Amino acid sequence: MTPHGNTVQPVTALDADVVLRNPGDLADALPYLLGYHPEDCIVIAGLYGPRSRVVGRIRATLPADPAEWPAHAEALASALATGGEPGPEELTGAVVYLCPDADAPGTGREGMERLRPLAQLLRIACGAREIPVCEALYLAERRFWSYLCVRSGCCDADGTPVPDAGSTPLAAASAVSGIRVQGTQRALERRIRPLRGPAVARQVRELDAAAGALMPKLLGPEAESVRQETLELARRLLARLRRAPHRAAIPAQRGADSHQGERAERVDPVQAADDRDDALITSAARMILGLQDLPLRDTLASWMEGPDAAPALRLWRALARRCVGAYEGHAAPPLTLAGWVAWCTGDAVGARIALMRALETDSEYLFAALLHQAMNDGMDPEPLRRCMRQPQSGPRP
Repeated sequence: MTPHGNTVQPVTALDADVVLRNPGDLADALPYLLGYHPEDCIVIAGLYGPRSRVVGRIRATLPADPAEWPAHAEALASALATGGEPGPEELTGAVVYLCPDADAPGTGREGMERLRPLAQLLRIACGAREIPVCEALYLAERRFWSYLCVRSGCCDADGTPVPDAGSTPLAAASAVSGIRVQGTQRALERRIRPLRGPAVARQVRELDAAAGALMPKLLGPEAESVRQETLELARRLLARLRRAPHRAAIPAQRGADSHQGERAERVDPVQAADDRDDALITSAARMILGLQDLPLRDTLASWMEGPDAAPALRLWRALARRCVGAYEGHAAPPLTLAGWVAWCTGDAVGARIALMRALETDSEYLFAALLHQAMNDGMDPEPLRRCMRQPQSGPRP
C-alpha cells in the first residue's frame, strides 16, 4: 500500500472482509479496531500478508514531553516487530494513528504540526525494522490529516472530515457482526478513575484510619482473621449490589412550569448508575486495604461468571474509584479484578482499559501483566476460569 493509493483489508470479528480504500476509510476504521473512540494515544495497526490485512494493533499513551518521543517510538516499533505474527501471514507494514487529548489547546492543524516530528520518528523506527508505514494519520474533532500526503491540493489544510458515523461499509458490517463502538475512551476510563471533589478528603481520612488499623494485622499473626472478615464484607457488598440493579437513569425534568422551548436537563445514565453504586458501597477503605492481600484477591477472582459477575464488576470499579490521593497505587487489585471479570463476560474493550489502567498504576503488578499478555496473545479465558472455579470456603452471597 502507498499513501492515498492501494487498499488494505481488515480482519476483525466481522462476518465478511471490508476493503479500506483511502485514508478516510482508515480514519473511520480506528474506533472499530479498538471498540471505542481513542484519545491521548498512539495506535499502530499491523498489516499482514500480500493483501495488507489489518490484524494486530498496539496502543500507548501519547507522551507529553517531546524528549520522550524517540525512546517511545523505538519501543513501539520494537513491540510491533517482535509481537508475533497472527497466523501464517507475514507482517508487511503498518498504519500509524496519533489521537490527541480532546482538551489539548490549539486548533487541530496546530496539534497535527506539533506531533509531526513524532510521526516521523515512528516512521523511521518502523522502517529500521523493515516495517514500512503505509499511512500516518492525525485524528481530532472528527477530522483527519495525513502526514504522508505530498500531493499539492490533495488534502484540506484544516483537515478532512471523517465519514459520518454509521455511513460506511465497515460500520454496516460491524453492526451486522454485533461489533459496536462503546463511546469515547475518556468516558470508559472515567468509570475507573479516582473520584474528584469534596468526597476525596473524606475518603483519604477513611483510608488513613483503615491503614492504621489493618496493616499491622495483615503483616502479623492476625492476617487470616482479617482476611475472613474482609471476605464477609465483600459478600455483603456483593449481595447489596445484586439487590440494586445497575439501571439507566431517567432524565431529570426542569419542572411542569418550565418555559416553552427549555430542554430537559440531560443525565448521563452510566454516570448516574455509577454514582448510585458509590452511594451503596460502605466500608470501601476496609475493602481497598484488604484487597492488597493476594490470597483474598485470588478468592474474589472466582466471582467472574453467573449471577456474581455483573455486581462484582460494579464493586471492583467502585473500589477503584475510591483509591484517591496517596492511595491511588492501591487501585491495582480492584482494577485487575475489574479487567478479569470484564474479559470473562465478553467485554474485551472494558477489560483492556481496566488492565492498562492497573499497569499504569503499578507496572509490576503481576496478575494484571499476565492477564494483559494473555489477552494480547489471543488466549481464551476459559482455562483460567477453570482454575478459578475451585470450591471456595463459606457460603455464596
